[in-house]
Amino acid sequence: MGTEYAPQINASRPEDNHLLAALRPESIARLRPHLKYVELSLGEVLYEPGVEMHHVFFPLNCIISLLYVTYEGESAEISVVGNEGLLGVSLFMGGESTSSRAVVQSAGAAYSLPRHVLKEEFGRHGGMMELLLHYTQALITQMAQTAVCNRHHSVDQQLCRWLLLSLDRLPGNRLLMTQELISNMLGVRREGVTEAAGKLQKLGVISYSRGKIEVLDRPQLERLSCECYAVVKRESDRLLNYTPGKS
Repeated sequence: MGTEYAPQINASRPEDNHLLAALRPESIARLRPHLKYVELSLGEVLYEPGVEMHHVFFPLNCIISLLYVTYEGESAEISVVGNEGLLGVSLFMGGESTSSRAVVQSAGAAYSLPRHVLKEEFGRHGGMMELLLHYTQALITQMAQTAVCNRHHSVDQQLCRWLLLSLDRLPGNRLLMTQELISNMLGVRREGVTEAAGKLQKLGVISYSRGKIEVLDRPQLERLSCECYAVVKRESDRLLNYTPGKS
């Protein structure tokens, strides 16, 4: 786990996570004493397959990847979680563990919440339950589209989709990410990522140096991506049309 801070919420910070921001005042008031601010470092593992989960995480400015890891140690990304949602849907969907590994893809902060508190609030059958079920449906869409993309689209297109999904979950247009980590996320050879990133840099779409990626031309990045990004974005916008303090 990363560095932990006092379990209190700065009044301006809950809004950094869209799910927390959308909760009704009475719901966030019940959660507030149990939310703990944590700093998460790049590459940190939050969940392992089959291991009992004790907390969910609400990212603020970090990105967490869900990876499937084979017996041979190879991995591929299933989905990404950022400030639009939470990590740990298994805990309110009836399971205590998951078959995937959760790894911090982009370092930053999050709030952790004990599972029993989440389950109690979910069990009230109020706004939080509806909100989390909508989020889960959006997450399933992302997982399904990722499977299609990995099977049918080029590494170039996969990289564009991956960059766009990551940008949607960060406040700026910069990512700290090595090509080795990207190749692990996409489940492709590092040479393929190097070639794809080089093409984007030549086109002036991104700037890449020493693990730092800056997107310079997002519209062009969207044009170069396959339809998978648009499908995920459209469904997420439809399901997660958050209104602060209404859920």
